[in-house]
Amino acid sequence: MPINKIVATKRGKAAIAAAIIAAAAGGWHSIKDTNPAKHVYPPAVILATDKLIKPWEGLVLKAHWDPFAKIYDICYGKTRINGKPVTANMSFTKAQCDAFLEQEVYEEYYLPLTKQVPKFTSFPISLQASQISGGYNFGIGALVRSSAMREAGKGNYRLACEMQTRFNQAGGQVVNGLVKRREMGDAQRLGEAETCVSGL
Repeated sequence: MPINKIVATKRGKAAIAAAIIAAAAGGWHSIKDTNPAKHVYPPAVILATDKLIKPWEGLVLKAHWDPFAKIYDICYGKTRINGKPVTANMSFTKAQCDAFLEQEVYEEYYLPLTKQVPKFTSFPISLQASQISGGYNFGIGALVRSSAMREAGKGNYRLACEMQTRFNQAGGQVVNGLVKRREMGDAQRLGEAETCVSGL
């Protein structure tokens, strides 16, 4: 369970409202909105991308060597572009990186979650967004199999928000940065649980 107290915040509520407004302004109406003429991201994707993934992952415009993974990455931790590995001399603009991330989060996280977890789109937007962010960070397979997802499926949304905070370790050790990301964030960044409970 969480190390710190998890509470709803004004900044969490404001972020959720902004994501809903942005989605509506883009033409999103509901999960059943399948107009092929426009690609509009749902609020959970916007919230996860803009308020959880980007701030925690950070932006790198020129390929960067990750000594732990022994691979190049770029943008917001992207290791492949159009199915090919990132190479040493690649570079992209912020706009390109933002577009890559939005498409990736929608196609590789949101859509698979809607297929693997039948009730996913009935969860509160804040819970969907926190789970998308978590899946982006620790893997969608681990998320789908997690007790946090099981509790969400039972309608125990608050418990699901809290249970996701268990993903706070690397190499078997609790990592303070992961505790912050999973729980209440820091002065500049929203935490996943903070965002999650702010929309319940």
